[in-house]
Amino acid sequence: RRGIESSQRLGRHRWVVERTLAWFAKFRRLAIRYERRADIHLAFSTLAAALIVWRFIERWFC
Repeated sequence: RRGIESSQRLGRHRWVVERTLAWFAKFRRLAIRYERRADIHLAFSTLAAALIVWRFIERWFC
């Protein structure tokens, strides 16, 4: 937003969100929603988030 943040920081937060959504899009079962039940879809979303975090930690710290 103009006048609130410096020009160097503009767009940084949005880029992180777009990157995270792109990671979720790699999971085909989430991209094309096969599950009709919300609880099963939530379980797959949680599993995808756990895998994303695991891969990030594995690459960053190992």
